[in-house]
Amino acid sequence: MGKSLGIYVISDKNWGHLLGIVKAAVAKGKEVILFFSYSGVLLTKHPDFAELAEAVNGHGKMALCLHSWNQNNLGEDHECVPGIDKSDFATQVRHSEMLEEMDRYLVL
Repeated sequence: MGKSLGIYVISDKNWGHLLGIVKAAVAKGKEVILFFSYSGVLLTKHPDFAELAEAVNGHGKMALCLHSWNQNNLGEDHECVPGIDKSDFATQVRHSEMLEEMDRYLVL
């Protein structure tokens, strides 16, 4: 079984599933790699997003599509997202690079 799980988050409709999958994967010792795009970037404003960031911390990484962030008018403060550094506000190129690191891949 693969040691890493990539999750491409393109919808803001699956918060409960996303958090549950990440927690389960981390509990099984998997590395979790998340990339938020399209309306999935809206989840960064979820009141419990810090809980997701905490679950991923030390067990993977997160990044998001800067274009999607801007398209959804989420503001200029790129340091306000727990678990996502300013340098992780990226392009789809980052997403494609992350794909090469993943053993398993989900789209939510």
